[in-house]
Amino acid sequence: MTEDQEAELEEQADDVEAEATDEGADEAEGLQEGDFVELEYTAYTADGDQLVDTTDPEVAEEEGVDDQGQEFKPRTIVLGEGHIFGAVEDDIIGSEPGDEGTVTVSAEEAFGEYDPDDVQTVSAEKIDEDDRYPGANVQIDGQQGYISTIIGGRARVDFNHPLAGEDVEYEYEILGEVDDREKQAAGLFEMFLGMEPELWIETDEVEEEVPVEPDEDDEDAEPEFETETVEKETLYLEATPQMTMNQQWMMGKQQIGQQIIDQIGVDRVIVQEVIDGMGGMGGMMGGMGGMGGGDIEEALEDADVDADEIVEELEGAEE
Repeated sequence: MTEDQEAELEEQADDVEAEATDEGADEAEGLQEGDFVELEYTAYTADGDQLVDTTDPEVAEEEGVDDQGQEFKPRTIVLGEGHIFGAVEDDIIGSEPGDEGTVTVSAEEAFGEYDPDDVQTVSAEKIDEDDRYPGANVQIDGQQGYISTIIGGRARVDFNHPLAGEDVEYEYEILGEVDDREKQAAGLFEMFLGMEPELWIETDEVEEEVPVEPDEDDEDAEPEFETETVEKETLYLEATPQMTMNQQWMMGKQQIGQQIIDQIGVDRVIVQEVIDGMGGMGGMMGGMGGMGGGDIEEALEDADVDADEIVEELEGAEE
């Protein structure tokens, strides 16, 4: 057999292997990366001493964490996006809705190994007086830690995560796959912000400027644009005061919005802020509620409003 024939056979074998790999990927069964799934789970440290996280309200109540303003219910995540521990994600991929599992997550993957060098002695003057006690969470020179001991003017601050060095036992149940895109978006917002805002998806017609192909003969032509009406799929989001003041939203709304666009497949996200008011004279009169009679007359004069006309209108409305 010549070298050319051997090379041709090897190439054919590679093609067959590649086709088999592609077919295997197409025939992959169960949940895969990119799928939205609804999970119910509870995670404890491997020794069972400390609750790490849960979606179960009964577990939260038993552990005394149900009063922290968090809603305990199943959560929606996207496989392959790092929304849960990698070991748990690997266990879920290939599974089916309704499956359950228990996974031990190593300390290294969970919250890191414990590093003695991350325990430092600092001056108590760097710590607010109200936080000078063992167990207090503090921030020193931009690092988050907690006080392990404090004696006199010195404090030992541990900058390790409180669960560093702990393996985590993670029990989960796959409640189902989430196909509805509005529910997918709501689940992501709840994961990012700890709250589920009101949202909906619509297709809008939008005018935008698009470039015009230049004349091939005119190399020095200035770029030209024309207005074109295009359809854009839009996720509308109602911004409540609770959401507007949410720290995660204030610090990362651009990143969160981009992730929603990428993972839900919409063209844009529009955040709508609704301000309810009394409107008209109700608002003005409400603002004058604390004034005396003389003050009201002066205020009406300053506002160039005829008080007699207002009285006549009110009397007419009563009739």
